[in-house]
Amino acid sequence: MVTANQRFINQSFRYRGFLPTLDPVTGFPADSDLVMLDELGRDLPSLLMASGFRTYVSSLKLPPWPDTWVGSSFLPWLRLYYLRVGFLASAYINQVGEPEEKSLPANIARPLVDVCGRLGRPPILSYDGYALYNWKRFNQEEPIVLGNIDTLQNFVHLYDEHWFILVHVEIEALAAEVLDAIAEVSEATPDRLPETVNSSLSRIATSVNSQAQVLRRIPEKMDPAQYYRTFRPYIRFFEGVRYEGVDMQPMQFRGETGAQSSIMPLLEAFLKIPHRPSILTNHLLDMRNYMPQAHCELLQQVEGMSPVRQLAASDPFNSALEAIAGFREIHLGWAEEYINRRTDDPRGTGGTPYMQWLKQLIDETRSHML
Repeated sequence: MVTANQRFINQSFRYRGFLPTLDPVTGFPADSDLVMLDELGRDLPSLLMASGFRTYVSSLKLPPWPDTWVGSSFLPWLRLYYLRVGFLASAYINQVGEPEEKSLPANIARPLVDVCGRLGRPPILSYDGYALYNWKRFNQEEPIVLGNIDTLQNFVHLYDEHWFILVHVEIEALAAEVLDAIAEVSEATPDRLPETVNSSLSRIATSVNSQAQVLRRIPEKMDPAQYYRTFRPYIRFFEGVRYEGVDMQPMQFRGETGAQSSIMPLLEAFLKIPHRPSILTNHLLDMRNYMPQAHCELLQQVEGMSPVRQLAASDPFNSALEAIAGFREIHLGWAEEYINRRTDDPRGTGGTPYMQWLKQLIDETRSHML
């Protein structure tokens, strides 16, 4: 068990939340063969407007990851490589307006499987590539907030998709306060632990409420019909897709979804919010396979912390839980507005029954109150 007064949340998490330690690189070095992927990424929304997109990209010779690029110093470019190839793969399988495709050509499948193997994750574009690594700042001296950030890669030309991604990026940036608050509890001496727990719970409630305010901004620049028709299909799960040139049978992988963010699992691990065992809790655990490995390791460590519930005063503890439930209610509302009223399919992009799932999580969060 992880007990108080142990340091395991590093400064990067406390300063950047679950975003990368440094801002993502925006392109490959000019003298690298990988620059071709930047050009493809820039052109992808236009290429997808043509019915011949699949024929064109399946004929391309995509540059492999350089064998000499090893070590942690190349991690930012490895993430960019994953982002570029992951977008291309999802674009190929899920091209809007074209017949369903169940086979990913070898020229895309091989580099995708290779880079995802290096990152220790399934070979499909997930939340990390779509959001965590997919942004830049206009002004490096200003914070990571809407108005100062933009995306590196998109499926469509509409700013609606930029906005959808960037709202999540600011929410992730705000999570640094949550991680710092949990770190303070993990490092507190026994005599200061109750006081630290209550202070940290208050900070968590404030931070999650700030994240909820950002999530409420979704409709400002994202039209429900545009979201549902134009770019949501591209982040859909893969079902029975064969990866040509790779020794794999037809596979199923979850598509990009906010459930692959580490923020809510972190809060549930810290507050020990119980969920009744069900197919939904199995889905929750499976989502961790799509998170960066460092995030999964941190979640396991926080799960090992001693419960704070018996040390907490009711007001700060319940305020933190209510903030989480309130955030989920906003998410549920947007899921109804942007997805559920437009389809009979109960599955979200991650392949889960999202409406039932979100309602269950809200109810069980509030049931944990003191």
